[in-house]
Amino acid sequence: MGSLKLRRRQTALAAGLASLAMAAGLAAAPAQAVDRTTYVALGDSYAAGLGAGPYLDDCYRSENSYSELAAHTKPIRLVANAACSGKTTQDVVTTQLKRLNKRTELVTITAGGNNVRFSEILASCGAAMVNPAADPLCEAASAYAEGEISSHKLAGDVTAMIQRVKAAAPNAKVVVTGYPYLYDPVAPGQSDPMSRFIYKATHLADGLNGSIAAAARATGAEYIDVRAAFAGHGVNSAAPWINLNRSALASPENFHPNVKGYEAYFASLNEAKAYSAP
Repeated sequence: MGSLKLRRRQTALAAGLASLAMAAGLAAAPAQAVDRTTYVALGDSYAAGLGAGPYLDDCYRSENSYSELAAHTKPIRLVANAACSGKTTQDVVTTQLKRLNKRTELVTITAGGNNVRFSEILASCGAAMVNPAADPLCEAASAYAEGEISSHKLAGDVTAMIQRVKAAAPNAKVVVTGYPYLYDPVAPGQSDPMSRFIYKATHLADGLNGSIAAAARATGAEYIDVRAAFAGHGVNSAAPWINLNRSALASPENFHPNVKGYEAYFASLNEAKAYSAP
């Protein structure tokens, strides 16, 4: 009988301890139960973080990219920043979609600039400002970009990329970003070489962003325009958020956002609630 009473007391004690443990677990749950959105970033150098350093690899992925900023400040689990400098929309499809799956909840993409060879335009048309012999190269590069935009080829390429992303991550919210003006636009009617160069760059940036926005509408993706966020901070401003090292014109960081620029990208995405739960 004594052993029976002891067993009953032990059973009651165990039950009491289990109840306390359950209560403690329930009390702790709210502090631990943070719903973190699984996130993958795709795209080119503007998604990788080129221009803001320090770099993690030869894709110029930076700890200061907008995706890394989101991972540090939002309830985000950044599975991967799969973006890589120099990539086109086709490259995104062939090399980056393996990071996506049915569990992916958010995908951001910045891509399309390399489809129109924007860096080639900047290099050749920049050279033409000081050396008229480079004019044919500038005109050829600009004409190629114009053709990709006006024929809707670029919009079709971006559309195809978004469709493949949606197929690889069927449960994800897909957000595509545009590109900033590299130079703050100047008043119309100027005839000096720099102003004419800025007119060309502004016109092509508008076509590039318009094509990306059209692709987003066609696929049901969300488009984030960052041009307003960079206003007053182009290369030709007093406080640029775009790099241009005139003593190292071949630097890959030139014409890419600096740390402040990527903060502007993140702010634009955040204000549009891109990082809210899907």
